[in-house]
Amino acid sequence: MEITLALGGGGAKGNSHIGVIRRLEKEGYKIRSVAGTSFGGIVAALYAVGYSPDEIQSSFEAVDQTRLYARDAEDGPSLLGLSGVRKWLDSVLGEKTFDDLKIPCAVTAVDKNSGGEIIISEGRLKDAVLGTIALPGIFPTFHLNGWDLMDGGVLNPVPVSVARMLSPDLPVVAVVLNDPMDKPVSGFSIPLPGLVPRAIAERITRMNFAQSLDIFMRAVEVSSRAVAHLRLELDAPDVIIRPNVRDVGLLDKVVVADIAQLGEQATEEVLPQLKRAVSWSNRIGKKLFGVKR
Repeated sequence: MEITLALGGGGAKGNSHIGVIRRLEKEGYKIRSVAGTSFGGIVAALYAVGYSPDEIQSSFEAVDQTRLYARDAEDGPSLLGLSGVRKWLDSVLGEKTFDDLKIPCAVTAVDKNSGGEIIISEGRLKDAVLGTIALPGIFPTFHLNGWDLMDGGVLNPVPVSVARMLSPDLPVVAVVLNDPMDKPVSGFSIPLPGLVPRAIAERITRMNFAQSLDIFMRAVEVSSRAVAHLRLELDAPDVIIRPNVRDVGLLDKVVVADIAQLGEQATEEVLPQLKRAVSWSNRIGKKLFGVKR
């Protein structure tokens, strides 16, 4: 039972990818390749290089989430920095490249200048991750190979097309973290260091800047949902797994195990559909007639 995975973006919601992969492995599915966008790109790179779902979870749990977004001299114009993220990537990926992967992997980004999608499948893994997670305006763009890269979710929130490119003959399982179009839009809060007194934190959230940012991020979320919906219609993954993570904010401090469990639950719900998708009759039908059976 072989599949290829497309892991969507969604910030802290992406911890659910761990549970999805863990449950797929438990059910005997062989993940032969993986594509990722934004947080999905982080999980994709770690899994492809050889980390197990349990090891990925342990690594995420060991991170001090309040220190991830500190700024340093490497950060360009942005609301938050990635100093803590860079240090963490040094510890988990080091100087590993795409040549070190156990299975094929690619992540997506967008070049700020040309507006084109960039599929990254060579070079240092940590560079690819820093490109795919560069949420516009929130995190600094990442300069790589002449591109100024920002978050791949701008154009391709769930990289089904890239997963299919990696393994054209395998069913594509897409893990979607965007809410459906008919759901209310959640607000956005600026992550603050844990030592900031509550009264000061509340005052910051009432400032014009914070309220304006909330409106902007809601607009980004609406746009991302629409793009994801249209891309899923166009790219037609064989199975969609949609963890119930709508109450998780983009940059929330979370209990990793709890969010991972939501991924396992969502995978449980689609197991009958997944079994049909990997069946020989369905795969032959798609190849001959372009339809699912």
